[in-house]
Amino acid sequence: MKKKWQYYPNKDEKQIEEIQKEYKINKLLATILSNRGIIGENVGTFLNPTRHDFHDPYEMPDMKEAITRIIKAIQNKEKTIIYGDYDVDGITSITILKSFLKDRGLEVDSYIPNRLQEGYGLNEAAIKKIAKENYTLMITVDCGITGIKEIELAKSLGMEVIVTDHHEPTNELPNTIAVIDCKRKDNVYPFRELAGVGVVFKLIQALSIKLELDEKEYLKYLDIVAVGTISDIVPLIDENRVITKLGLKLINCTKNVGLKAILNDSGYSKIDSTTISFGVAPRINACGRMGLANEALDLLLESDSKKAAEIASKIRNYNNLRQQEEKKIFEEADNEIKENHLENSPAIVLCGNNWHSGVIGIVASKITEIYYKPSILVCFDDEGDIGKGSGRSVLGFDLHLALMNCEDTLEGFGGHSMAVGVSVKKDKFERFKNEFIELVKKSDALNLVPILNIDDILNIDEIDQDMVKSLLLLEPYGEANQMPIFAFKNLKISSIRTLSEGKHLKLELKSNNNNFINVIGFNLGNLASEYKIGDRVDVAGNLGINSYNGIESIQINLKDIMKTI
Repeated sequence: MKKKWQYYPNKDEKQIEEIQKEYKINKLLATILSNRGIIGENVGTFLNPTRHDFHDPYEMPDMKEAITRIIKAIQNKEKTIIYGDYDVDGITSITILKSFLKDRGLEVDSYIPNRLQEGYGLNEAAIKKIAKENYTLMITVDCGITGIKEIELAKSLGMEVIVTDHHEPTNELPNTIAVIDCKRKDNVYPFRELAGVGVVFKLIQALSIKLELDEKEYLKYLDIVAVGTISDIVPLIDENRVITKLGLKLINCTKNVGLKAILNDSGYSKIDSTTISFGVAPRINACGRMGLANEALDLLLESDSKKAAEIASKIRNYNNLRQQEEKKIFEEADNEIKENHLENSPAIVLCGNNWHSGVIGIVASKITEIYYKPSILVCFDDEGDIGKGSGRSVLGFDLHLALMNCEDTLEGFGGHSMAVGVSVKKDKFERFKNEFIELVKKSDALNLVPILNIDDILNIDEIDQDMVKSLLLLEPYGEANQMPIFAFKNLKISSIRTLSEGKHLKLELKSNNNNFINVIGFNLGNLASEYKIGDRVDVAGNLGINSYNGIESIQINLKDIMKTI
């Protein structure tokens, strides 16, 4: 698929030189920082954050009220429960709050709704069940900001509620003791993009300050906080950057037995944001997707290494099952796309019988990535009349806004511009599909193409391994801090072949000065037929160091290629 190469505006050479001199870094690194608006005092914090770079937790809305109420619960040994979400963010949030309160002498319980039976967030049946067990305080984590009716029910049944969340509120806030959410309209906290676990971290930081505890009593949880933050795909800037940079250091020597077990079981030798995103997060999320989120929580709370290893092995099996379900659904969906030539449709809307509702979101993401158009997948079963669906969008098309114009065909929907969940009746599915596709057709979505943000144009004659290794200072990579992409112009193909039965593309490129560089294009093997030895090409990709048989060499991880004009 054709991609648009988007370059940063004209370089500010004076600013780049100042960053280079002030922080004693090379020009390439200084250029990337300048491009991304990381300048002045922010450079030091970005490259080398410390525990002193956390904001004051008491600037968060309702923090004082929450702390006062929790300390009362600690003093009176109140029956307290934490209500959290079933994803990595929710599970890590419960883990650190439950562990912290246990160390303060308050044994708390937890409740995670079953994704397949209850769905996301607070629900009345769960509230009634919790109230019957005589809890007097409920603390929500990674949910609750929109649970206005459910919180009123909890209060009527004798419970007080503290909400900690990071999602967007509605026009009305829950009427309760404390609602800690930096996306509130009256928020003055300097950073509003914390994950749910980041908000809980600020809660235990505030508790530690009030109780005059040593800093280590909350800092020791940064490994778990980093896992939740990276997994929730929040922008890895500002305080999230501090959390993840410091947290990854702690993960390398983690004392959390469960986290250590899942890292060992994943087989990754290097621990970085990629390890968390692809080795840890999918396994924990698989538990929630299969309706078994409590097993992931049990793992992170386990203190016995043998038991933790057993749970980690079970979770690996859950993830394997999730992958099998995902593969099955994707193959069915992709076959339908190809058979009906839906790649030419403005959007892709499909339904399937007995597709796993916990997995279709991943498949929708994959379809959107491949075909670069909005997609919605809906699963129906043999018993029910209402199907559950997940949708994903492309940058520039607001999926949530589009669904607002299809409300008459839906039973319900929620989400944001890039990802949504829907419910639709069987007899209304075709009408919904046609309405949605027509809306996309009338929008600008048809003209949208994937964008590659190019950080700089480089000459392979001028780069060396030290320069490439210096890019490690930019880690951890993630949302709002993507791995840098560089363009390399007018190189000659000296070797071209495919790997893994045509799946991947392998190139060797040569400059006019006869310097060579290796290029690997994962999942780009289909491009091999379009190029031949001797062709002049421009390539865009990430830079890295490839180690083979003990020999290190610079390698480009290919993102796009085109013939030199």
